[in-house]
Amino acid sequence: MDLVGAGGSGAGWALGTGTSLTARQLLGLLVDPGSFRSWDEPIGRGPADAGYRAALARAHERTGADEAVITGTALIGGRAVALVASEFGFLGGSIGVATAERITRAVERATAERLPVVALPVSGGTRMQEGSAAFLCMLRITAAVQAHRAAGLPYLTYLRNPTMGGVFASWGTLGHLVFAEPGARLGFLGPRVYEELRGVELPADVQRAETLAGHGLVDAVVAPEELREVLRRALAVLDPALVLDPAAGPAPGPADAPRTGADAVPPGGAADGPLPADRPDAWESVRRTRRPDRPGTRELLRRTTEELLLLDAPGGRDGALVRALVVLHGRPALVVGQQRQGAERERPFTAADLRAVRRTARLAEQLGLPLVTVVDTAGAELSAQAELDGIAIEIAHCLTTLLALRTPVLAVLLGQGSGGGALALLPADRVLAAEHSWLAPLPPEGASAIVHRDGAHAAELARTQGIGAYDLAEVGLVDTVVPELPDAAEEPAAFCGRLGLTLGTALDALASASEADRLAARAVRHRRLGDVLAG
Repeated sequence: MDLVGAGGSGAGWALGTGTSLTARQLLGLLVDPGSFRSWDEPIGRGPADAGYRAALARAHERTGADEAVITGTALIGGRAVALVASEFGFLGGSIGVATAERITRAVERATAERLPVVALPVSGGTRMQEGSAAFLCMLRITAAVQAHRAAGLPYLTYLRNPTMGGVFASWGTLGHLVFAEPGARLGFLGPRVYEELRGVELPADVQRAETLAGHGLVDAVVAPEELREVLRRALAVLDPALVLDPAAGPAPGPADAPRTGADAVPPGGAADGPLPADRPDAWESVRRTRRPDRPGTRELLRRTTEELLLLDAPGGRDGALVRALVVLHGRPALVVGQQRQGAERERPFTAADLRAVRRTARLAEQLGLPLVTVVDTAGAELSAQAELDGIAIEIAHCLTTLLALRTPVLAVLLGQGSGGGALALLPADRVLAAEHSWLAPLPPEGASAIVHRDGAHAAELARTQGIGAYDLAEVGLVDTVVPELPDAAEEPAAFCGRLGLTLGTALDALASASEADRLAARAVRHRRLGDVLAG
């Protein structure tokens, strides 16, 4: 089961007058009934001119609030969270000194009480009536958020319409996960100010939530009525009780998926024992991985996870990347995987996708979650624009990010593994491979063009380059080969079940090792990659 942020036009975007829900109305949609408890204390204000005092009084009369933010604690799906909710009706949700102090105290209290924070900003930015003093308070809030994140506690944000200026450029976008209201205007500089300063209008779609999601800057666009379920799933994965201490041993799997039986691959799998003499023909494997009905990353996740929250990625559903928070056999994890081609067109793997991989990897490290990468690509994007976007540089940065990641990394070679776009996701503590999966510097047709100056020798090159799963086990890349009987496309449910069991077993094994031992083993592993292992 999954929930994907799907963009809508959003009436608020068209009107540009702010979200239609008050802070308390939104909280009413999110929290368990009767569970909200306010943390707010009476506001003490410094000197203010008569006009500002009158504006504050009118805002209070209009909204019933004493400031532009409400804070407190509540339950979402039975899990305790701290909440920071902006009230747009109070001076446009702007942040003054008293507003900043209330937010800061709430975040600090959440850190002390070990609670995740859910922030729900909607704001025009800094309160102009208070000038630089209010502007500098963005640093105060950001410092509290940074300390909360450094304590290993989740910080989730939901950007409402509009979220602008210093709020957008600080605590609004610092969430481990950043969600946004459909159609919300999100940006650094308001369109009126932009036009006044630059003399031209800001293009309308630039600051739209869906545009930012398409560029990998927002994790999902979520309607308010869907947000409770999105938060429930995210919190279910991020629950500290699920992030087990290595000494606690294997996590329990679901009752309907025991880790024994004829279909289960034992720990270590085929690659850790004698490699079979009768292996799939490499060229036939290449052809099988190109079948449009072969299970891809999305299908694998839908069939194997107990909790699944799909996040947005560059290109949306038509893109080449899948990002997700999951619970797999009782283990929480972040997944970033390549989505195989559709029936009608290729999905090129872009520089933006690689940046999203690195962002997801860093997020896994910040949250103390294992990272699962899934490789299934015909290759990185090949174009003049890709060169200008720095595709090769992004591959290099992706390699170094995964190699240095302090959290466990588990890679799955699911199907096609062509070129640097595939290699970028393969630095890992352990690699699982579907039996017909393969990895090569180029697709066999490309290798044939280089060696023979034509594509007619593709099958021959595939068979001699050592690209198959068992060949990759011999040179130290693959640890476990998951059988296809005879082809994942012909038994998708059974194949995904076997692979899911193997993933669970591998995650248990990685969790049982200390960080120091795991990182030392990773260094040795990659130092030896490419050497033919003794049989």
